[in-house]
Amino acid sequence: MKTKSVLSVYRQSTGSFAQLFDSNNNLVETDGEKNVEQSVCCHCANYSKCRELHANAMRESGESGRYIIYQCELGLLFWTCPVYNEGAFSGALRGSGYLTDNITGLIGKCSALFNDAIPFNDFALRILSFPFGSTEKIQSLAEILLLFAESLSTGSDNIHKKLRMRHEQQASLSVLIEEMKLRYPAGSALPGYPFEKESQMLSHLRLGNKNEAGKYLDEIMAFLIVNSPEFSEDVRRTFSVHDCNVHSAHFKNLQLRALELAVLIIRAGNSVYIITADDYVFNIKQIFNAKTAGELTAALHSIVDIITRQVISFQGIPHASAMRKAEMYIRENIMKKISLHEIAGFVGLSAPYFSTIFKEEMGENLSGYINRLRVEKAVRMLLETSIALSDIAGECGFEDQSWFSKIFKSFTGISPGKYRQIYGNI
Repeated sequence: MKTKSVLSVYRQSTGSFAQLFDSNNNLVETDGEKNVEQSVCCHCANYSKCRELHANAMRESGESGRYIIYQCELGLLFWTCPVYNEGAFSGALRGSGYLTDNITGLIGKCSALFNDAIPFNDFALRILSFPFGSTEKIQSLAEILLLFAESLSTGSDNIHKKLRMRHEQQASLSVLIEEMKLRYPAGSALPGYPFEKESQMLSHLRLGNKNEAGKYLDEIMAFLIVNSPEFSEDVRRTFSVHDCNVHSAHFKNLQLRALELAVLIIRAGNSVYIITADDYVFNIKQIFNAKTAGELTAALHSIVDIITRQVISFQGIPHASAMRKAEMYIRENIMKKISLHEIAGFVGLSAPYFSTIFKEEMGENLSGYINRLRVEKAVRMLLETSIALSDIAGECGFEDQSWFSKIFKSFTGISPGKYRQIYGNI
């Protein structure tokens, strides 16, 4: 019922037809009005051929999270917008009802595609009964239909936006790969690893410059893709971002290099923001589960996005300078017992005033904040080392292992030993 209502509202508000199709391009729902395909397409000699046109547009929109506008040989315009169920592509809304504003040769096309199922004059009149749509109008109609498609999707917040971002990232990466292939044709010497770009990426990351950090990340990934030891000259000439085979030696090498970059980015982020264990584990899992170079890059961009958002949020705090100094002091002395008076004195404020503004601006009291940083340091040690739990407790500033276990469980829900057992193999 919801779908039929959405289609009806769309037609009444825009004057355009829309239908819902499943992922196999089978009609699922219509609003009951006689639409373009029922009045014209079914009488066209290319009707079966156009099913492939629709299927390709649907597949492209499903992969990118975007609307796709296209036209058939008759000049009829269509636009398709993806729908997702529990985060997986399940079909698309398809809009229509307009002709391209370029009418040159329209009657000739009608004649060529007429299949004698109805009188030719009737066929031509049905086509000419549709209004002409400008590029701007059709784009607006597609954007509105995309909003309806998003309202019908379930199970994953902002799935359309996430896929559009991934599509843009892959397009950017593809351009960089092509540029590198042109700059270094087969047989030419390839440059060494771009340490200067890595340094620039980390600098922008610490400043919260997401776009700049992402740009340098793409350049590094393009270098790693084209400059892999397993990347033969013949492959380098033709490779695109979609060609990495998950089972190939080249992809496995690229995956390991992406893991190295992830650790580098997380460590740089920890200099300005302590990334949570959940963020860390989730994004590392994404890299392990990736099947294409684009997915590896998307996972790295996710980490960059998390860190830069937190940096920008921190910069918006009114007493940012004092809070930053306090955070630096706490991190440098995390293995010691730290008092409120000690930290307040370091930042040049009275203890009561510092305690008040800290809770107001950081959203938690000082003791909770210190314990959270200690737990997050412990998480990294549990995942990255084989150090005994008692030693980790001491390194993270806990008085003893019992207190360490109690505080750790209050933040994560499980004991340190259980946490290492579950996540240590990832």
